[in-house]
Amino acid sequence: MAAVAANVAAAAEDREPQREAVPGLESQWRQIENSESGRERPLRAGESWFLVEQHWYKQWEVYVQGGDQDSGTFPGCINNADLFEDQVNWHLRKGLVEGEDYVLLPAAAWHYLVNWYGLEHGQPPIERKVVELPSVQKVEVYPVELLLVRHSDMDTPHTAQFSHTDSVDLILRTAREHFLVSPQEETRLWIKNAEGSFERLCNTRVTVLDAALKTGQVVIMETRNKDGTWPSAQPQAVNTALEEEEEFQGQPGICGLTNLGNTCFMNSALQCLSNVPQLTEYFLKNRYLEELNFCNPLGMKGEIAEAYADLVKQAWSGHHRSIVPHVFKTKVGHFASQFLGYQQHDSQELLSFLLDGLHEDLNRVKKKEYVELCDAAGRPDQEVAQEAWQNHKRRNDSVIVDTFHGLFKSTLVCPDCGNVSVTFDPFCYLSVPLPVSHKRVMEVFFVSMDPRRKPEQHRLVVPKKGKISDLCVALAKHTGMSPERMMVADVFSHRFYKIYQLEESLSSILDRDDIFIYEVSGRSAIGENSREDVVLPIYLRERTPARDYNNSYYGLMLFGHPLLVSVPRDRLSWDALYHILLYRLSRYVTRPSSDDEDDGDEKADIEDKDNIPKPGHVAGASSQDSGPEQAGPSSGVAGGSRAPVDNSPGPSHWPQRARRKHLFTLQTVNSNGTSDRSTFNEDTHGVSFSSQPYIAIDWEPEMKKRYYDEVEAEGYVKHDCVGYVLKKAPVRLQECIELFTTVETLEKENPWYCPTCKQHQLATKKLDLWMLPETLIIHLKRFSYTKFSREKLDTLVEFPIRDLDFSEFVIKPQNESAPELYKYDLIAVSNHYGGLRDGHYTTFACNKDSGQWHYFDDNSVSPVTENQIESKAAYVLFYQRQDVARRLQPQPSSSDPPASPACGSPPNSEFMDVN
Repeated sequence: MAAVAANVAAAAEDREPQREAVPGLESQWRQIENSESGRERPLRAGESWFLVEQHWYKQWEVYVQGGDQDSGTFPGCINNADLFEDQVNWHLRKGLVEGEDYVLLPAAAWHYLVNWYGLEHGQPPIERKVVELPSVQKVEVYPVELLLVRHSDMDTPHTAQFSHTDSVDLILRTAREHFLVSPQEETRLWIKNAEGSFERLCNTRVTVLDAALKTGQVVIMETRNKDGTWPSAQPQAVNTALEEEEEFQGQPGICGLTNLGNTCFMNSALQCLSNVPQLTEYFLKNRYLEELNFCNPLGMKGEIAEAYADLVKQAWSGHHRSIVPHVFKTKVGHFASQFLGYQQHDSQELLSFLLDGLHEDLNRVKKKEYVELCDAAGRPDQEVAQEAWQNHKRRNDSVIVDTFHGLFKSTLVCPDCGNVSVTFDPFCYLSVPLPVSHKRVMEVFFVSMDPRRKPEQHRLVVPKKGKISDLCVALAKHTGMSPERMMVADVFSHRFYKIYQLEESLSSILDRDDIFIYEVSGRSAIGENSREDVVLPIYLRERTPARDYNNSYYGLMLFGHPLLVSVPRDRLSWDALYHILLYRLSRYVTRPSSDDEDDGDEKADIEDKDNIPKPGHVAGASSQDSGPEQAGPSSGVAGGSRAPVDNSPGPSHWPQRARRKHLFTLQTVNSNGTSDRSTFNEDTHGVSFSSQPYIAIDWEPEMKKRYYDEVEAEGYVKHDCVGYVLKKAPVRLQECIELFTTVETLEKENPWYCPTCKQHQLATKKLDLWMLPETLIIHLKRFSYTKFSREKLDTLVEFPIRDLDFSEFVIKPQNESAPELYKYDLIAVSNHYGGLRDGHYTTFACNKDSGQWHYFDDNSVSPVTENQIESKAAYVLFYQRQDVARRLQPQPSSSDPPASPACGSPPNSEFMDVN
């Protein structure tokens, strides 16, 4: 038996010529079982352990424990044949159990046994890794076996084994290697779940265990099409169309975006961002793939960055005239509910969301540490600014920060104690105010007491924060009439919506309101407790047959212009009021002939009263009919549809003290003219009212048709001032930046807590520019929102195409030898046309490759010249620092053709007029 063992040992030695000297049996036992390198060694994640067939190991134990090296129990070479399914692929048998089929040895113990006894010829070692599972470590005997396929050939799988601790990136690299994918091609992975659905393996840095991959799962690798799309994103029905689209070859970047329904705001922001050269190169060269942050709680799981990358790759593939950004729109709505649906939004708001989303999705900082903001506390600006920027970069480090982030200096001064607080804060874009005029242009209609004069339309310039009295003063300059003889009212739907007091603010009047200013007598006032003339609001109403079966009731409809008429309080009678009103309506109401009505001496008596203008004379009035006759001022006020009044039973009319054949009857009504009231008392001294009276002139249809000239009643003339076009002087972009850095006092709604005073203060605040980014975004604050109004400022802002110099605005000590660090060239503009509700967004952008400017209007793209870029529609401006432009510009070799002109210098071409 000793001879047999010797022969086996010699044979093994022939196969393992470098075998170490075999120690004694007791020493072997200690090294394999008990030492630091033996089976008692604790498991450590990532280390290798080896499987040894149970029968062989038990034989070895008997051998070494017998203490006789010449014993017949010698185990011979390690033979793991019973652990394999076959002797070709050497697949491990399924269902093997530790302690019954195999034992596990650490790497050192395995190598000792192989050196001492050898391994059966041709057999591979069965090496397995220790993996760290939740709350336990174990040797991974069975790795995950995956079926790798290509998207273009799902029926030809390749089987590959991976540890639970391997990264998904290793799976991707294995698939690329096996399917011979070139390094230039971009790929991504999907898994097919048991129910047949597919799921993206987005984060390739996670492990097989974290990705929950199981043995037998199919992993699909797809390769991006040359037009920038993914095969999986396109239904089979459009494959032919895609092939045709891929045959199209145009200028990269000159690609429209389809409007999905009020998504022009999104298209405009995307086109601007797509034409920022360094950001687009970052995505085109796939540098974003290494920086996708899938675990940032402030981010969007990398989905916004990937969706934007897909858009950029398609737009810059040169294979699309236009693309449909449906997937991107869906992603935006998913992560920002304000953009759900298809309502119009603001391009700058979308841009702000997108920059923030891209930053967090691409943030290189995987775990943000807490950073306490520190005040300057008297330290030098340079030191505080550097500290603030370093703190910012400790939490925020991305291509967005590299490209768009700059630094403000913010100075707050307490008005009480004089405490000065200086901080430095990062910014991503500048929102600069536009110089706002303190004047306001308002259009009004002036109604004279002279019945022969038509209402006059006037255009008045008043203080924006003025009072109603300022409106009267402005009108007085046009008419020569004293402001004290004017009353201002808002007329809506043939009635007085509001009658203003002189001290009320003009801000309560909206631009769309129809404002009438009435001439009244110098002694007039509204109210019962006045000894002056009383001003009566007068409505016009027409009786209409009711729909009742017996036609016994009548309805009333308001029509025409209401009036404010001043009448003598102490001598007022109903007959007098009738004739006063008949006189005031005389321009468009025909008096009955003398055969129909004898006016007697009452008319003459009325006209002698000092508060009733005599025909042919109006004190202080300007020449009548100063402009062409016009149609009514607006629908619902003049010439508009009639305002209905309730169809209540016929009113009890004024006592019949007038002569026969009166054209109309009079009735006291409520302020809306919709119901009758009895708010008057009549005695021998005249008529008095218990509350503010509103009088309705009620017409029978036949009388109105015969005596009332509706066309003449609705007519008005334009004063010369209406023809004047009030031009707004353009402002320079530098003026807006100066306003941005001007000292301002904080608003009451946003006070500052002074640490010295220990209370909130309306401190003064000043922002200064300390450090500017590579690409500077300037948002022009065209939209103004107040308590009473919303408006868009259509001021023309003059901005340079190139050489915008910020050296006068940057307060950081400057590098005089590098002036290009403070000079910028324009690369894109987001435009907004129209008003607040019906606006439209477009883009001007300079192509980074050709240097040609183009106009992007959804899916329409056209070349333009520089002189077409500046307009009142400019809303968001993108400027690139000149040193960056030079850095990005490729250096031509001597054999290269002449370089394309830089942005701002377009080549000769035919240009469309976009105005």
